Amino acid sequence: MAQVEATTERIIAAQPDDVFDALADYSGTRGKILSEHFSEYEVREGGDGEGTLVHWKLQATSKRVRDCLLAVTEPTDGELVEKDRNSSMVTTWTVTPAGEGRSRVVVTSVWNGAGGIGGFFEKTFAPKGLGRIYDAVLGNLATELEK
Repeated sequence: MAQVEATTERIIAAQPDDVFDALADYSGTRGKILSEHFSEYEVREGGDGEGTLVHWKLQATSKRVRDCLLAVTEPTDGELVEKDRNSSMVTTWTVTPAGEGRSRVVVTSVWNGAGGIGGFFEKTFAPKGLGRIYDAVLGNLATELEK
């Protein structure tokens, strides 16, 4: 099994603390900014950053649906880590300053891919697909914060 990684980033015209707070607000903002690829969104514990347990289904393709149960931690300032209890997937959201009144948001997901020919196709195509999904989420976040 090879590790698969997908990374997407965007500059958002909002203060880093405001961007981070919106991303960490699982009981409010986060559910509003998800794209149509997410369904069955439910906060099961917490709801604001560290200690949150959140569930959703992620439909990456017409045939590929992941049932995700994510435990959220904040290991460093400006960083949210979502570890899926149902798979090896770990998604890290990092918010840093990007000039006056602007923030850079980088989202990276890593997981253990399949072996063999299926693994080759997963490593080739999954990062692009997941990148498009998270680009839509970041676009929604920008729309939400740049009002």
